[in-house]
Amino acid sequence: MPLSSRFKPYALQFKFAAVTSRGIMREKKGYFLILEDKGCTGIGECSLIPGLSIDPLTGFADKLQEVCKLLNDGAEARDIDLSDFPSIAFALETALLDLENQGSKKLFPGAFVDGMAGIPVNGLVWMGEKAFVEKQIREKIDLGYRCIKLKVGSFDFDTELEILAGIRELKTPEEMEIRLDANGAFTFKEAIGKLRQLSVFDIHSIEQPIKEGQWDQMAFICGNSPIPIALDEELIGIRTLEMKEDLLKSINPAYLVLKPGLLGGFVRSQEWINAAEKFLTGWWVTSALESNIGLNAIAQWTSSLKTIMPQGLGTGQLFRNNISSPLVIEDTRLWYKKSTGWNLDPILE
Repeated sequence: MPLSSRFKPYALQFKFAAVTSRGIMREKKGYFLILEDKGCTGIGECSLIPGLSIDPLTGFADKLQEVCKLLNDGAEARDIDLSDFPSIAFALETALLDLENQGSKKLFPGAFVDGMAGIPVNGLVWMGEKAFVEKQIREKIDLGYRCIKLKVGSFDFDTELEILAGIRELKTPEEMEIRLDANGAFTFKEAIGKLRQLSVFDIHSIEQPIKEGQWDQMAFICGNSPIPIALDEELIGIRTLEMKEDLLKSINPAYLVLKPGLLGGFVRSQEWINAAEKFLTGWWVTSALESNIGLNAIAQWTSSLKTIMPQGLGTGQLFRNNISSPLVIEDTRLWYKKSTGWNLDPILE
């Protein structure tokens, strides 16, 4: 018998007004894809971020309805063209993995899902007024984080330099790794100058200093920046392995930031890893503000990669109405606590 499939919209409510380079977010709308077969239920998540996701937002629910109809009519998942809808591809891949594992939400076996090993994560500092940012930094230091990530380029640059100077007064580079994310905020003309100003604070890396799609300019920055460059938005929408390798060969970044929910799932993200290793490019994995359904899948996949770098997976505590799960952060690591179950009622009811 074919799968029984359906979807449900779900709006995640932030605990605070989350300031991003794309505006202020108070909620994040998305969808859960629900597959049922032989008494088991598999769930995947479509994570959408306006201005960042390449999925067409107009008609998105119609596309989900079409996918469900195809599955209900017996179509094979691999035969459904989702090249323009990477978030649906991610949700479908996750839901199918969940089904294969009897709906247990344990998708990738290993020490993480067995509760024996945690994944090191960076402490995420949200944008805002100087006092708000500094308060978050102090909290991260008190919690023992040795790697923090800050946004730069969207507020007053001198203030951002003051904040970084304050961190270095408290913690040496050996004690605290600082990662920055510009989200494309710099112009090409000003980028190198600002990167030089930032570099005095011993920065580990900076993501996407200029907007994506400017390969020649980004290549120049990568070749002349005093701070290692990581690509993030640049990767979204690059579909084939040939295009992935062409991008890495052309730009030659130091790192890639992989968001499976925006890149089309784990198979597509693994292609980026394979290409990165070919060109000796580093990488780490980051969530894209998913609920615990998507975060759980991404964390388990990441754990299977045996990487020891801090990952960007500390986002599960951002929402008031997140899906209750075994995921917790303790001692700057993300853990899967087997003693805590899932509450899927908000999705299935």
